[in-house]
Amino acid sequence: MQNEQTVEMLNKMKLYGMAETLPGRLADARQAELTHAEFVGLLAADEQAHRDCRRLRRLLRRAHLKQEASLENIDYRRSRGLNKQSLLELGNTAWLDGNRNVIITGPSGVGKSYIACALGNFAARCGRPVTYVRATRLFETLSMARADGSHLRMIQNLAKARLLIVDDFLIAPLSESARMDFLEVIEERCGTGATVITSQCPSGDWHRNIGDDTIADAICDRLLHQAYKIELDCGSIRKDPL
Repeated sequence: MQNEQTVEMLNKMKLYGMAETLPGRLADARQAELTHAEFVGLLAADEQAHRDCRRLRRLLRRAHLKQEASLENIDYRRSRGLNKQSLLELGNTAWLDGNRNVIITGPSGVGKSYIACALGNFAARCGRPVTYVRATRLFETLSMARADGSHLRMIQNLAKARLLIVDDFLIAPLSESARMDFLEVIEERCGTGATVITSQCPSGDWHRNIGDDTIADAICDRLLHQAYKIELDCGSIRKDPL
C-alpha cells in the first residue's frame, strides 16, 4: 500500500518516469545492494530519460518531417555522389551550433528529401526545434498570411526554428512575392539558425532561376556562403531499388 501511495504522489508531482519504474526497481533484488543515494540516482535517471523521450516525440511531432529517416540508415551502397565523410561531419552538432546551412541538390528520386529528414531527425534528437516545409507550400502559406495580417508572425515563427528544412526549392518559378518572402525568411534566420535546402536545380543555377539579380544575390549569399553542399548525381533509386 505504501508503494502505491508513493507512485500516486509521484504522478501528482508529474514525476511520471519515476512513477513508472519505481515498482520494478523495488521488485528487483539487486536494488538491495544499492545505497539510498544510488537508488535515488537511478530513479532520477529514469525520470530524465522519460522527459527526454517525451521532448523528442514533441519535437518530431511539431517538425512534420516528410518521412521517417535517420543518418544511421542512409544507404551508401549506391554510387550517387554521396560522400560518407560529409554525412559523418553532419552527425555532430557543430553545424547546428554554427548556424551553417546544408544544400542538397540532384535529380528527382535520388534521396534528397530522405537525407534532409534524417538531418531533421538528428537535430530533434539533439533537442533542437525543427520545421519542415515544402517550398511551394511555404510560399502559398506566406502569400495567404499577407492577406490575413499574420505574415510577420509567420516569418518570426520560421526564424525561431533551430533547423528549417525547405524541400524542393525552385521546383517551380518564383513569383515576385515569393522571392521577397523567401529573402525575408532567410534574412531573419541569418546567424540564428541552420537551414537545409533540397533542390533539383544545381546551386550554381540558383541565381539565374530565382529571377531577380538583386534578390538572387542576397539569397544566394546568405544560403550558400560556407554551406555544406551535397550534390547527388545518379538515376532515381525509387525506380531501381536494390
